[in-house]
Amino acid sequence: MSKSSKGEFVMDLQKIREQARKDMDEGPVTQSYGADREAVLKLLNGALATELICTLRYKRHYFMAKGINSEAVAQEFLEHATQEQEHADQLAARIVQLGGEPDFAPDSLTARSHSEYKEGRDLTDMIRENLVAERIAIDTYREIIRYLGDGDVTTRRIFEEILAVEEEHADDMVDLLAGRS
Repeated sequence: MSKSSKGEFVMDLQKIREQARKDMDEGPVTQSYGADREAVLKLLNGALATELICTLRYKRHYFMAKGINSEAVAQEFLEHATQEQEHADQLAARIVQLGGEPDFAPDSLTARSHSEYKEGRDLTDMIRENLVAERIAIDTYREIIRYLGDGDVTTRRIFEEILAVEEEHADDMVDLLAGRS
């Protein structure tokens, strides 16, 4: 696919059809895939670890939330835990789609995660730790999105969708800290 000298869209459909029949075991990764697949798989597995750590932290905070307004805050933690798990599932599915293997190994999960697993001493501390983790995810996912550019549009879109939810999560944590739950 390219532009002709006049700027109009031109596509060699016969060539695309021939290429589609080659290396069919590569699934969706065709010759036009423009990213370094191994690098993308590493980024996806790092994000997978991050989402799993976030799921675990939010789950702990859900069960450990105590004090004034703890019921509403705990429900927010549970909702976020569910969404983080959905993100992990999306990332794992994309890893497999790209011919990789999702790394769920618990012994190296925290080392591969962008965010840390912090338990928090009290409800306010838990909210702060979740806000910090969301801010880390936001910045690292923005960097990944920039890196992917047009090389892997599908993976970039997955990260963009997850980023939007992480920004909502950070906003929710700021609201909770300000008492606007």
